[in-house]
Amino acid sequence: MAALATVTVVAALAALGGAGAQCPSAASLSPSDGPRLCARLYADDSPYYERCCEGAVLEVAPGDDFPYMPLGWADRASSLVVGTRCQLTVWSRAGKKGKSRSFSAGAVPRLQEVKRGLFGNWNDAISGYYCECK
Repeated sequence: MAALATVTVVAALAALGGAGAQCPSAASLSPSDGPRLCARLYADDSPYYERCCEGAVLEVAPGDDFPYMPLGWADRASSLVVGTRCQLTVWSRAGKKGKSRSFSAGAVPRLQEVKRGLFGNWNDAISGYYCECK
C-alpha cells in the first residue's frame, strides 16, 4: 500500500470583510519548497464559489492508494483540487467498488455538481481513491 496520506485539519477561514477562501490552483499543489501533492480533498463547500474548498483538508500524495478512506473521511469530501499532471480516481463504495470517476488537474469547488449515475452526485460520496502523477 502506498505511503499514508497526510491528514491535515485546517480551521475554516474567518470571513474578513466578506472575503472567503477560494479553491487553490492545480499548480499551487506543487510547491518548490516542499513535497509535491497529488490532490487535496476538502470537507466543506458552499453555494458561493469563493467560499468553497474550506474546512478540514485531506492531502493526497502521488501514488497514494486507499481502497478505504482514512479515519473520518469516508463520504465526507465536498470539494477537491487535483495537481498539475495528476489524476485522482475515486470510488463510491469502500474497497474500490461501486461507481468510479477520474478527475484530472484542476479544481472542483462543488462535487454536488458532478453527476454520479442518473440521480446521484459525488458530494459526500467518495469512499476510496487512487492518485497518480506523471
